[in-house]
Amino acid sequence: MFLFSLVVLWLSVQIGAKFGSKLHPIREEERDDIGLVINASLTLLALIIGFSFSMAVGRYDQRKNYEEEEANAIGTEYVRADLLPAADAAKIKELLTEYLQHRLVFFTTRDPQELERINDETTNLQNQMWSVVQRDAAAQPTPIIGLVVSGMNDVLNRQGYTQAAWWNRIPVGAWSLMVTLAVCCSLLIGYGARRKKGLLVTVLPFLVSIAFFLIADIDSPRRGVIRVRPQNLISLSETLHKQ
Repeated sequence: MFLFSLVVLWLSVQIGAKFGSKLHPIREEERDDIGLVINASLTLLALIIGFSFSMAVGRYDQRKNYEEEEANAIGTEYVRADLLPAADAAKIKELLTEYLQHRLVFFTTRDPQELERINDETTNLQNQMWSVVQRDAAAQPTPIIGLVVSGMNDVLNRQGYTQAAWWNRIPVGAWSLMVTLAVCCSLLIGYGARRKKGLLVTVLPFLVSIAFFLIADIDSPRRGVIRVRPQNLISLSETLHKQ
C-alpha cells in the first residue's frame, strides 16, 4: 500500500506539473482561485483520512476486546466443567485445552491453508463439546448443568463474534474515495506549484502514503506490523498447562 500510493501520487504530481508548465500555464490572477481549491481539497482529504483512521482503530479495538472476552469465556467454562460428571468433565477440559490451542493459531497464522484447516478443526471441536454438554443436559436438566450449557454457548458465541470482527474491514468504497481525493489533490499541487521540481512537491505524496500505510496496517488483522496479539489466550494457556 505504501509503495503503490507513493508511486501513484508522485506520478499524479508530475502529471499536474507537466500540464501546468506546458499545456495550460497558470496566470497570476488565477493563483488565488487555485490556492482556494487546493486548500479545500486538502481539507476534505484530511477529513476522509481521519474518519478512515478512526474506523480502522475502532475495528482494531473491537478485535482486541473480543479476544479478551473469548479467553474469559474459555476459562470460565473450563472451571464450570467440574460441575459435570467426572468422565464428561475430563473430556470437556481436554477438548477445551485443544480448542484453546486452535484459537491461538487462528490469531497468529498467516497461512491461508493452515487457517482453513484450523477453522475446520475448530468447528469439529465445537460440535464435540456441545454434544457432551447436550447429553448431560438431557440426562440431568438441572440449574447447575444449565450453567455449563450457558458457558459452552458463550464459548461458541465468542468465537463467532471474533470471526465477524476479523471480517469487518474498511469498505472498498472508502478506500476508493480516499485514493481518488489523494490523486486529485496531487494533480492540483503539481499544477499550482511555482517550482515544478524538487523535494517540496513530493511532500504530499509521501505524507499521504504514510497515512494510507498506517490505516491499511491497522485495518489488516492478519498482515502488517500492527496486529492483535492474543495475550489473554496465551496467559490462559500458560495457566492451564501449569494446572
